[in-house]
Amino acid sequence: MKVTVTTLGDDIFTLDVSDDMELVNFKALCEYESGVPATEIVVTFEGRPLLDDRQPLKGYGVKEGDVLLIQQIVHQRQSGNPQQASGLTFPNIDFGNIHIPPVGQNQRTLDTENQNDPAHIREVLLNSPEQLALLKHNNPHLADALLSGSVEQFTSVLQEQQEQRARKEQLRIRMMNADPFDAEAQQLIAEEIKQQNIDSNMEAAMEYHPESFGQVVMLYINCKVNGHPVRAFIDSGAQTTIMSQACAERCSIIRLVDGRWAGVAKGVGTQKIIGRIHLVQIQIENDFLTSSFSVLEDQPMDMLLGLDMLKRHQCCIDLKRNKLVIGTTGTETRFLSESELPECARLQLPQIPMPGSILQEQEDQQLAQALANSAREGFKVSGSSNQDHPSTSITSAQPMNDFPEENIQKLIQLGFSRENVLKALQRFNGDVDQAMAALFAMSLKLP
Repeated sequence: MKVTVTTLGDDIFTLDVSDDMELVNFKALCEYESGVPATEIVVTFEGRPLLDDRQPLKGYGVKEGDVLLIQQIVHQRQSGNPQQASGLTFPNIDFGNIHIPPVGQNQRTLDTENQNDPAHIREVLLNSPEQLALLKHNNPHLADALLSGSVEQFTSVLQEQQEQRARKEQLRIRMMNADPFDAEAQQLIAEEIKQQNIDSNMEAAMEYHPESFGQVVMLYINCKVNGHPVRAFIDSGAQTTIMSQACAERCSIIRLVDGRWAGVAKGVGTQKIIGRIHLVQIQIENDFLTSSFSVLEDQPMDMLLGLDMLKRHQCCIDLKRNKLVIGTTGTETRFLSESELPECARLQLPQIPMPGSILQEQEDQQLAQALANSAREGFKVSGSSNQDHPSTSITSAQPMNDFPEENIQKLIQLGFSRENVLKALQRFNGDVDQAMAALFAMSLKLP
């Protein structure tokens, strides 16, 4: 059977094991994949630690496709060492021989005054069209403040988001030090891992499939109703052809509305139908086609040609040639370009909830509640005393880098994580201004 193994970091791998494999052998496989010594691995399944190394996996209820969490537990051995007393161990690394490269042409530094200056950050973003485009999509609230022309408004929004980012990072650090066997804490950690995977998937899509983030131009054609020009929306998903009350008045056919057909139209929302026009001629190019209309009271589109009209005249939507072909007559008419579309056809992409929103506040409240529950329950390994295991912690290795620590700290002080800062600096070859612009532009979900 195949099971998925994950850590509190970004390591996720799949193992093909038998259901009668003992836990000690499973830990050995995890050691080979993760590099964590098997003697320091604690396997957690469904919120509970698996402690009997001689019991097979099926004895714990592990089945095909299940997810197991592994954690590295470092036990206290010497009470005199403050690092060991906190449950953490650090390798003895000599940093004296690390060479800090000189600042070159592509490695500009931010002075202390500019690195927190919203005017400087605003200037960097405005001078980077690529990052500005990403900012408009990923952080529209900050982008609107940036393009408003008011430095005060941009400063207010920027500081608010930085404070939210810093508070979320503090909660995240506390969560990492909380009880690792608490079910509620594990659930929130799993959600955090899920969100990281989603963000990675979106980053890959933006790099390899950027056209998926563009707006699709809706299909409109030019036509005439009672001699009045109308831009009609072609919608093969609509059951009936629809016209707005305002358009019916403009085309002087409102007098033909039969109120006996009044009702409610249901779809994405509901709208009031004031009646039906049973027969109207629509001119498309040189053809005059008959159709009926349901007239809606508050419809932003002038007219929507639905499936009833398209099937009656055997219309074909030819996307390759960007034309609508009327099968009964053979007439072709082009779809309108984006500049010719009515204002109601310019769809807006859904905005991602930013810090300070209701969804973000609810998430922070859940995280804080989980921390409080974990603190009340404490941590004790089943079958062992608190003296043997006074505390636990999960160690994470900091990535090595060749960038000046001063530049890294300046970007971290803006509220970004060290890992994201290092990735941004690596992407732009140590250019601090470009890295800062990219970090703000890539704020999909602020930490």
